Amino acid sequence: MEVNPASLDWKDAYKLLVGSILPRPIAFVSTIDKNGIANAAPFSFFTAICADPMLVCFSPMRRGTDGKKKDTLVNIENTKQFVINIVSEEFVEKMNECGKELPPEIDEFEFSGLTKLDSVCVKVPRIAESKVQLECELFESLDFGSQAGAGSLVIGKVVHVHIQDELYDKGRILTEKLLPVGRMAGQTFTKPLTDTFEMIRKK
Repeated sequence: MEVNPASLDWKDAYKLLVGSILPRPIAFVSTIDKNGIANAAPFSFFTAICADPMLVCFSPMRRGTDGKKKDTLVNIENTKQFVINIVSEEFVEKMNECGKELPPEIDEFEFSGLTKLDSVCVKVPRIAESKVQLECELFESLDFGSQAGAGSLVIGKVVHVHIQDELYDKGRILTEKLLPVGRMAGQTFTKPLTDTFEMIRKK
């Protein structure tokens, strides 16, 4: 099977991406708009970039309905701040509630029943249910088109990290206590700890 991406509708290209690049971690991104209304939304195009400086990135695609920027991106462009909240099994249902396209005047924390926590270095609230939270300042944002199916790359500089005490052991985060959730294709999610193995990296 050979595929020329240029021949595909964006929805079909998206299916190939999410069906091939997996499992994907989820960035549950909290932001505020210029009026201080909080927003929370999950994104599975998410990864780390480097440790010094500590940079992370996620990619919010344009809305499939009208090609407009999502509220998360608009808020970050206006405030230059956001928090990435790592998703654990315990509150995945509430995260899923925040995946709906809601009007910008709706506070997703209140809509989903999530709990706000003040951050230390940014004005954006953290999600209390999350066991690891990365406070970020916007480092750089790149846009790739303005049509439905296009997207942006948002790079954040991590300025403060919150980790629940029971997860932290000699500089490492205990995955078995974090219980992270990942995204597969379609409506399928995964629990990465269900079937793991160890392999020593070659030097």
